[in-house]
Amino acid sequence: MTELLKISLPDGSVREMAPGSTPADVAAAIGPGLAKAALAAKVNGEVRDLCRPFDSDAELALITARDEAEALELVRHDYAHILAEAVQALYPGTQITFGPATDDGFYYDVKAPENREPFSMDDLPAIEEKMREIIRADKPLRREVWSREQLIAKWESEGETFKAEWAKELPENEELTVYWSGDDWLDMCRGPHLESTGKLDPQAFKLMRVAGAYWRGDQKNAQLTRIYGTGWLNKKQLNAHLTRLEEAAKRDHRKLGREMDLFHLQKEAHGSVFWHPKGYRIWRELEAYMRRRMDAGGYREIKTPQVMDARQWEQSGHWGKYRENMFVIPDEVPNTEEGAELISKDADWMALKPMNCPAHVLVFKQGITSYRDLPIRLGEMGCCHRNEPHGALHGLMRVRQFTQDDAHIFCTESQVVEEVRKFCELADSVYQHFGFTYEIKLATRPEQRYGSDADWDKAEQELRDAVAEAGMANDEFGWEELPGEGAFYAPKLEWHLTDAIGRTWQVGTIQSDRVLPERLDASYVGEDGEKHRPVMLHRAIFGSYERFIGILIEHFAGRLPAWLAPVQAVVATIVSDADDYAKEATAKLAAAGLRVDSDLRNEKINYKVREHSLAKVPYLLVVGKREAEEGTVAMRILGEKEQRVLSLDEAIALTGEAATPPDLA
Repeated sequence: MTELLKISLPDGSVREMAPGSTPADVAAAIGPGLAKAALAAKVNGEVRDLCRPFDSDAELALITARDEAEALELVRHDYAHILAEAVQALYPGTQITFGPATDDGFYYDVKAPENREPFSMDDLPAIEEKMREIIRADKPLRREVWSREQLIAKWESEGETFKAEWAKELPENEELTVYWSGDDWLDMCRGPHLESTGKLDPQAFKLMRVAGAYWRGDQKNAQLTRIYGTGWLNKKQLNAHLTRLEEAAKRDHRKLGREMDLFHLQKEAHGSVFWHPKGYRIWRELEAYMRRRMDAGGYREIKTPQVMDARQWEQSGHWGKYRENMFVIPDEVPNTEEGAELISKDADWMALKPMNCPAHVLVFKQGITSYRDLPIRLGEMGCCHRNEPHGALHGLMRVRQFTQDDAHIFCTESQVVEEVRKFCELADSVYQHFGFTYEIKLATRPEQRYGSDADWDKAEQELRDAVAEAGMANDEFGWEELPGEGAFYAPKLEWHLTDAIGRTWQVGTIQSDRVLPERLDASYVGEDGEKHRPVMLHRAIFGSYERFIGILIEHFAGRLPAWLAPVQAVVATIVSDADDYAKEATAKLAAAGLRVDSDLRNEKINYKVREHSLAKVPYLLVVGKREAEEGTVAMRILGEKEQRVLSLDEAIALTGEAATPPDLA
């Protein structure tokens, strides 16, 4: 008698199944509802197709739409394959390459046939319709194991040069799989996939845009077209996503930055920001706020050089791990002779600092430090440069020159948990002042790293303990661990902020580092009179001023809190008879410490109201002949429909209260 397979389910029950059975068979045995809802299976922790037979006894969990994250990745993977199939069906001769799922959808890189131009936005409606046709056809998605030679022969015979090139590089001893869509189209893929195309909702995806891409990401290779789409479990989710995108477009910090005259970027300084007076006022207010918070937290502010010798970066480990992102500078006078080499081959090298950490260690090392001096908290509004690719630059969010609210805490091992706990509480207070909710994640050791496993064990546990002592290691704060996502020298806590439309931004961080103090020979004299290594905590709350300002602009849709607004109030006249009173009111508001302008132009008041509303001025104080006679103002608060008539003194008090920074209120 054939021995049955024992399949353990999440509720603790065990199903006995015949050899050759599949997760789909288990779902059907449990009930028709589950058989219909099941999308894929997790077998011994590995996500697999429903129709892939069990190899042996196994633990099984069935994935349905309720397992949203896993379900979305599955359907997006399928949408990508269907996109490639649709393009080849419509445009024979198209070569396909690869197409993964993304955070909100999918893409596929393709090469248009020689007889036509690269694909464009005009092609997307036809491709979408063909995809829906494939989905409605409910074509079974079938897995097969092929040999490397079969794959190469298949792709070469069909003129798929990119796929053939990739197949030739696959390991000979690796199990290679393809997936058929029906009996007429296949792609090589590890999977998993849904049972059939009909498991997808034909109304739950949309092709969004096209972009240029290079084969294998190398600009020396052939240029491809990348077709992007967004894919969801149902149309309701798709519509919600499209609404979010529409709202995000309205909040785009680049658009609002132009409208509010805050900053601009131009090719003469790729990835660096030209701050206008109003934009730099926001920066100055943030900087003043952060200085007050750091002063109160026992930090001492320092300033370190922009350029340091390459040998320093070699010693710190950045030259080997991070050099491709650094701007390097020859340490010699350039040759001015015409036709001669600009720089000699013997030049030493320096680099613009991409981070402040090594310089802070050098400050710490000056003089003899006792254990009694610890912890030492060194802060710097440090300007850094990173050589980001041109294509990766994005407004304020991804730049080449940026300034961090950076600090490093040098402490003993026994002080680490307390210092990290204090930082958790400081970060919480700061984010609350800006109205953000957040989640805390622990990013643990990556595969490529410096330091011993014992030191990593200790550092990771210290961070866990600190978050627990702060009362934040729970679901309320979204606490979870991110295996393998730490820096090459330290594990780190990350703060992921949620903005007004539900997007998340990783901003704050604290890292527990034993590597850099060792590499740069930092030490303190312990109670025993011997030298000891300090632990170095790298920490930031804003992350970078540029990016944080971009996030704030989008979070508030430009309507910044009054204390951050570049112009907090405008006094606008209805008639010229009120000019003198408007000047008097403006002077009194300025004397009260408010950033105020007056608008005495010979324009209709509705025009002035509209213009200052577009500029996102929080308070508009309208004055006419009656207000001048009565010593009042008609106050319009941004975002409110009704205006209030107040005495000038009341208006100054109300505006002044709203314009007080939250840490001083």
